[in-house]
Amino acid sequence: MSDYFPPPPPEQPQPEHPAPVGASPPSPWAAPAAPPGKQRTGLIVTLAVGGGLVVAGAMVALVHALMDSVSDSIALPPERSDAPYSEPYDEEPYAEEPSYEEPVEPDAAGPPAEKDVTVTKCTRDSLIGWPHADLRIVNGSGSPAAYIVSITFVDADGTVVSDGVATTEEVASGASVEVRAQRSGEVAAGTECRIAEVDRHAL
Repeated sequence: MSDYFPPPPPEQPQPEHPAPVGASPPSPWAAPAAPPGKQRTGLIVTLAVGGGLVVAGAMVALVHALMDSVSDSIALPPERSDAPYSEPYDEEPYAEEPSYEEPVEPDAAGPPAEKDVTVTKCTRDSLIGWPHADLRIVNGSGSPAAYIVSITFVDADGTVVSDGVATTEEVASGASVEVRAQRSGEVAAGTECRIAEVDRHAL
C-alpha cells in the first residue's frame, strides 16, 4: 500500500456583505452584531414592561379616586332640617314650697304672762344691804308652764342699780308658786323692786 493521500480540496470563498455607502469601516474591537432574532426578543420584552407600568399606574389612579370619594362621603355635613326653628324650652320658675311653722300658742290661751307674777315683798337686808324680791306666780294659762322672771332694783331717783332673776319648774294650769329673786351687792335704803320681763314656756 502507498502512504500517499490526496491533498484536501481548496477552501471556498465566503460571500461578504458590502458595507453601506458612506459608513465607517467596522472597528476590529467592536462587538459582533447581534443576530436579528435577539433584537426582536428585546423589543418584545420592552413593550411588555412598559405596558405593565401603564396598567399599574391606572390601577393606582383608580384606587386613589375611590378613596377620595369615600372620604368626601364621610365628611359631608348632616342635611339641614326644613322644620321651623323653635325656641329652647324654658322651665317654669321654681315655686318655693310654703313653710309651715309650728303655731305659737297665743296669749288668748290665758292672760299675759306679766299678769301671772306679783311682787309680794321687796326688802333690803339690814346687815349686808343686799336686795331681794319675793314673787308669787299663778299659772293663768290653760296648760302647764315654766317661768323665767327678770327683776330690776331701782333707787329713789328711778335709776336701775341692780337686777335679779327668778325661775320655776313646771307649774300646773291654775296652780301657784312662790319664788325669790336675789341679787348680791349692796344697795341704798329705799330701793324698789320692779318686774322687767316674764317668759312663760308651755310644757
